[in-house]
Amino acid sequence: MLTRVSLALAALLATTANAQNSTPKPAALTVQAVPPVPAELAAKTRPYMELRSASFAGWNARDRSMLIRTRFGNVPQLHRVAAPMMDRQQITFEPEPVGGSWAPSGDVLVTQMDRGGAEFFQLYRLDGGQMTLLTDGKSRNSLGAWSKDGKLLAYSSTRRNGTDSDLYVMDPRDPKTDRLVAEVKGGGWGIAAFAPGTAKALVLNYQQVTNSDPYLLDLATRQLTPLGDLKKDIAYGGAEFAPDGSLWVLSDENSDVQRLGRMDTVTGKFTPVANAGRWDIDSFDISDDGRSIAYFTNEAGISRLYLLDTASGASRQVTSLPVGVAGGIEWSPWGELGFTFNSAQGTADAWSLNPQTGKLTRWTQSETGGLDFSRNPSAQLIEVKSFDGERVSGFLYRPDPAKFPGKRPVVVDIHGGPEGQERPGFMGRDNYLINELGIAIFLPNVRGSTGFGKRFVSLDNGPFKREDSVKDIGAFLTALKADPAIDAGRMAVTGGSYGGYMCYASAIRYAADFKGALCNVAISNFVTFLESTQSYRRDLRRVEYGDERIPAQRAKLEEISPLRRIGEIKAPMFVVQGANDPRVPKSEADQVVAALNARPGAAPTWYMVGENEGHGFGKKENQDYLFWSTLQFWQQTLLRDLPTTTAAAR
Repeated sequence: MLTRVSLALAALLATTANAQNSTPKPAALTVQAVPPVPAELAAKTRPYMELRSASFAGWNARDRSMLIRTRFGNVPQLHRVAAPMMDRQQITFEPEPVGGSWAPSGDVLVTQMDRGGAEFFQLYRLDGGQMTLLTDGKSRNSLGAWSKDGKLLAYSSTRRNGTDSDLYVMDPRDPKTDRLVAEVKGGGWGIAAFAPGTAKALVLNYQQVTNSDPYLLDLATRQLTPLGDLKKDIAYGGAEFAPDGSLWVLSDENSDVQRLGRMDTVTGKFTPVANAGRWDIDSFDISDDGRSIAYFTNEAGISRLYLLDTASGASRQVTSLPVGVAGGIEWSPWGELGFTFNSAQGTADAWSLNPQTGKLTRWTQSETGGLDFSRNPSAQLIEVKSFDGERVSGFLYRPDPAKFPGKRPVVVDIHGGPEGQERPGFMGRDNYLINELGIAIFLPNVRGSTGFGKRFVSLDNGPFKREDSVKDIGAFLTALKADPAIDAGRMAVTGGSYGGYMCYASAIRYAADFKGALCNVAISNFVTFLESTQSYRRDLRRVEYGDERIPAQRAKLEEISPLRRIGEIKAPMFVVQGANDPRVPKSEADQVVAALNARPGAAPTWYMVGENEGHGFGKKENQDYLFWSTLQFWQQTLLRDLPTTTAAAR
């Protein structure tokens, strides 16, 4: 008969053995109840851990090279590519992720970097591998537009009071030229474009996804002149001056979607020139000679590329672009178009287009860990009617039925924002769930998502409509349960940020359906969230969720907060949080984990905190460990005791 001492010794020996056969946990991760990661699991998934991607970040006018952002170490850095498919030459070497852009003149590169995911970004000039600080090192600073001659860079900064995003310009070659050009109130301000000659600039003040106010700024007098009627809710998705001084913008004025057109810089009148019917035009760029505008449309999540002749107003589609998702478009001075493109069959890479011939040229081919994703099936569009008749849609990624016959588990992965949008792109590491574990993944676009017009994106505004988006999940669950290839008894939910709130709320409302929930950087109580999120963004979030200072709204925000009903969740829970998150503070996770662990008879909640992370994990070693832990969580909640008829393929 074993004594208590021998039992304790056996447990200690087992723990030691497990630790010896496990993958080391990164030092910056603290965990509660999360089991060690078996070394076997890390080895089995290794190819999926080595996936890379590359995003187009601009052209260098002097040597015709391309600037890209990719990761070879722990975090993404900037690289130079001299010509298509040539080596990626790393030019920044920092411990944190780095972004940035070349001046249009090509002689100076300005970078942007924060520390530990806190999003208090600083601006730097890159000098021979060294980054020279241009800002104060304390406030939050965000890159704005370059002047066409490359002599001025605009940026916004909270340095005055920590809350308001005042507007500044500088010549980054000489930091002493830094000057304040507009003192403002609010956190959504930015200089979107300089007019030719740099005496004036177009300023946008983002209020919410359906409303951003335009102003013309006189840089000498610091006078902001409103353009048009600011009392109207009009969203501007981008702005740029042509060489002739005409101002082109994306606007949903008198429309449900974003159209491309000209704005009069005196009256603010918008004249649409190009539209995509029921779909948004989501980005554009004007050629250096002003004769052509390239723009992307978002058609049911798929990117289409068009070229507009500014003289005639006629557009033509570039039919050589494959089905996928693209963005970051920019003309080079010599007339080539650069952009980022990805699809279900391939990770994001940098490409260019010759607009005269329509020829696409691939500049980078990122590593896939030796895996062939070319046979990945495209996402299936699922459309359903919700509780009130509103049509909502999403994308379903199915495992190969030949490899995984029978009914399969499904993870419902809800996007953040809440104004985000799921689009049919590359699934990254989640391809392991689909291709190796036979787990289907469903990506819903509930009401409040962008890409479907301003009416749809406004359907969840404020506290009194907020739960309607949660009810949309119920409509999707009904459709998934009716699918003969989906196992209705093996469904789970996950999401991050606002999707994290949706994760908690869905696990409560559909407690009988979901067997597990993984909620990342999630809002657990709207009142405590609004009171503790960083001050520079608080008013922006109040417009979307509600104002906790108004008694009726505060009461409703408390009522719909998951923390109030967290005891109704019976399924296992996995909570993930960055300690330095400026958007959803760690306190939101701490309070919900405490409440979850207080549930009578419930299994301990898994809790993982990235001490050097912010709003989501950005460092590869942390991302890897989280993914391995996630696989263990899905193994316990979705794959345990799977019938042998379907488990054999594993």
